[in-house]
Amino acid sequence: KQMGLGHEQGFGAPCLKCKDKCEGFELHFWRKICRNCKCGQEEHDVLTSNEEDRKVGKLFEDTKYTTLIAKLKNDGIPMYKRNVMILTNPVPAKKNISINTVTYEWAPPVHNQTLARQYMQMLPKEKQPVAGSEGAQYRKKQLAKQLPAHDQDPSKCHELSPNEVKQMEQFVKKYKNEALGVGDVKLPGEVETRATGKNNLNNDNRSTSAAVGAMEDKSSDQKASQYSCYRCKLNMKEGDPAVYAERAGYDKLWHPACFVCCVCSELLVDMIYFWKNGNLYCGRHYCDSEKPRCAGCDELIFSNEYTQAEGQNWHLKHFCCFDCDCVLAGEIYVMVNDKPVCKPCYVKNHAAICQGCHNAIDPEVQRVTYNNFNWHARQDPHASSCCSKCLIGQKFMPVEGMVFCSVECKKKMMS
Repeated sequence: KQMGLGHEQGFGAPCLKCKDKCEGFELHFWRKICRNCKCGQEEHDVLTSNEEDRKVGKLFEDTKYTTLIAKLKNDGIPMYKRNVMILTNPVPAKKNISINTVTYEWAPPVHNQTLARQYMQMLPKEKQPVAGSEGAQYRKKQLAKQLPAHDQDPSKCHELSPNEVKQMEQFVKKYKNEALGVGDVKLPGEVETRATGKNNLNNDNRSTSAAVGAMEDKSSDQKASQYSCYRCKLNMKEGDPAVYAERAGYDKLWHPACFVCCVCSELLVDMIYFWKNGNLYCGRHYCDSEKPRCAGCDELIFSNEYTQAEGQNWHLKHFCCFDCDCVLAGEIYVMVNDKPVCKPCYVKNHAAICQGCHNAIDPEVQRVTYNNFNWHARQDPHASSCCSKCLIGQKFMPVEGMVFCSVECKKKMMS
């Protein structure tokens, strides 16, 4: 088995989707999937929280969110300082009081713990990142999915040219300056004054009108004291925490459970958002809105030459058979579950088997299908099992993999 550089990461980690069917994670040499079960890296319990914190730390480096990171003394690597929240609830037991502690692997970085607790309770139960729960698994998977390391770090990409590295670095710098943000959790009442102040991050022409608009609305808002969520348009309760996004301006607010990506509708992991044209995006879908992404290696494409096939984009060298990795340019291929497969692999691994002759049916040959049974559509094999009458376009009776033109034929054969 060949093990490439850096491919030891997560080696042997269990697949959360296939359970025992997968022998353990082994990274494909350029696809971001497991060679054993073909599931994605994010389906496996691969990244340790240490590695995740490095990735997010790198994302916040050289941004205005450096308060959320700490540089490690020994190697100077920026680490994400997650706000871990531990709640202790005394639970009255029969004889004595036992202490029940709940650890949230991430909580909004606010000073007011009651607010953080309220925020957590407004998320769907199965998405609350309580250590050891499905919510913690969900957060982990979303970290991998929404913020792929290969969308910000050229060293995590497969064989980029020096020019591609340069383009990628410029792209990352641009999104850090223009789109990346982290949500703030606040009570709507606290933000009134801020909304009328400068929208300090809206450095386009709209910022002035947005601020003026907020001033005009202010009086009517206060009377009704109603705030509506930018996503679901329903009113917010005054005492409930809301999420604000600085890049969107403080005149907009969201319910905690509504602070989601406009493409995948998943909760924005750790409230990390990308703001563009009035919409919130997760990192992955923001990048997709700016660059083509290779359906083979999952990386953004920075070269001018790439291919488009089956409604997806591919690096030229990555338009390959999903089973054997042979390059498919100019070859016959068949799509199996949205993945291209070369003809030999299709015939070997996926082709329908003819009930008549028990051979695989070539993908280019006509076939007849009935109730999960298949036959070659050529005259001879697809004849009645008894009298060789051609059945194409005729009524027929299938019995245990045989086909008959009539009840008489069936009786004759069965006797």
